[in-house]
Amino acid sequence: MIEEKIFELYLPYPDKDDRRVRVYVPAHKDSEKLPVIYMTDGQNLFDEKTATWGCWHTREAVRAERELSGKAAIIVGIHNDNKWRDNELTPKSIGEASPEEMPDFTAPEGEIFDGFVINTVMPAVEAQFPVKKGRKNTAFCGSSSGGLQSFFTAVSHCNKFSYAGVFSPAFLLYSADDMRRWIYESLKPEMPYLYIYTGAGDELEQDIFESVEQTYDILSECYPPDMMTEIVLPEEKHHESAWEPIFRDFLHTFLNR
Repeated sequence: MIEEKIFELYLPYPDKDDRRVRVYVPAHKDSEKLPVIYMTDGQNLFDEKTATWGCWHTREAVRAERELSGKAAIIVGIHNDNKWRDNELTPKSIGEASPEEMPDFTAPEGEIFDGFVINTVMPAVEAQFPVKKGRKNTAFCGSSSGGLQSFFTAVSHCNKFSYAGVFSPAFLLYSADDMRRWIYESLKPEMPYLYIYTGAGDELEQDIFESVEQTYDILSECYPPDMMTEIVLPEEKHHESAWEPIFRDFLHTFLNR
């Protein structure tokens, strides 16, 4: 049995310093290959000492899932650029973003982050770690702007991802018309499963909830109904303390669906 370990990579990010990527590989048998979840905001995933806003405790979630179902996943946490996080996780191609709730946002760069994940992070992880390859074994997950980016990347690369954790996504940046156009243009015969979550327990999360309801209505017009679900916990705020337990359910459904 190989013991669990967190590995650190520093990978070249376009026009910026090398980006820190942490890879959690749970305890596993020598020949065992594991599914993989790529995640935004890597500094918030594994421990309190590196967390900027709060910790998701993903290691504990994976351990608990292994005990429950016998299954586990590798977690790849991509650290963000704290100064320009909202830029980095906001795609331009969905439409013109109007960030009333995001004062640090200046210009969308989500496509750059997307390219970094697909062309740099995924090949490095698959080459160095015991990853079970293929779309059905690969998921993407994030919250807030990271939830928006997860939605964008998984839908844009449905040949690579079979599952997306879309937590409190920043859909409120786009008009309904732009979102509808982008969704319809992105449809392929085989789409990723969308696990969409929101709360409504503070002003920001309430605004996000309303934009997610609007987007879910659009998806309901055209997206395979058995390939998406929406979870709403009205009392929960826009915070890691809400996303941590939701991640546990997301992990379980991804590994056992």
